Amino acid sequence: MNEQPWQLQIARRSLKKREKLKLLDHVFFINTSETALDLGCAQGILSYFLRRKGGRWISTDLDLKNCRTADALLEGNCMQISSGLLPFRDESFDTVVCLDFLEHLDDDDLCLREIRRVLRVNGVLLLAVPRTGRIFFLHHLRKWMGMKLEFYGHKRDGYRLSDLRSKMSRNGLIPGRRWRFAGFFTEFIELVLNLAYIKLFSVEDASRLRDGHIRPSTSGEFVSKKKTFRLYGMIYPFVWLISRLDRLIFWQRGYGLLIKATRSNGNS
Repeated sequence: MNEQPWQLQIARRSLKKREKLKLLDHVFFINTSETALDLGCAQGILSYFLRRKGGRWISTDLDLKNCRTADALLEGNCMQISSGLLPFRDESFDTVVCLDFLEHLDDDDLCLREIRRVLRVNGVLLLAVPRTGRIFFLHHLRKWMGMKLEFYGHKRDGYRLSDLRSKMSRNGLIPGRRWRFAGFFTEFIELVLNLAYIKLFSVEDASRLRDGHIRPSTSGEFVSKKKTFRLYGMIYPFVWLISRLDRLIFWQRGYGLLIKATRSNGNS
């Protein structure tokens, strides 16, 4: 029996990715005939599961290394883009999925305008970003621990819901329903794991990667740390149980935000 692709092995042990995938499974639907653009596919982990829902996909990323890695998993239709204008015609896509990508861009307004341009009228955008604000204690803890934004490849901590809605509206997108995910304990565990990875496995060119260096970016890197991942797999059930404490503080605001929007009918 062939071993599961390394990206999927990571997904099985990632609290936030499992939570995000479960949410996407409930809220994202696509017809077989529809075309979809995947902005910021990284190593292809979330893209793999999105494509299984159907549709005709193009996956993109800023980082060529990510594109090559994702292409091996997704078996095609991956391409590198720049952080500026998207290389697609107006109204090319029925759906745009932009997961954990907007916070990596200097000009996020430009990205939203471009998403609006390439969406068909009444097309759907599904956008996931980190949340921020004064009460988000872990963002302050992360800075105190020395976890710089560049380690994640981020340009900002995240977005306030009200600010993001305003930003989307002024760029021709109509914000709709939203969902929160990644509670305090889940986010704290991810922070500790990211810190451990940075301290133990940091590389000199991490700042050149679009999504920083908080996880392996190639199969070779994963293989070189396989023993460590096996060890983590042994304690993962205990880690997962700790993350379930989020259910005891159900009133908390999640550190992740998923929002659905449609393209406005007006002119750009």
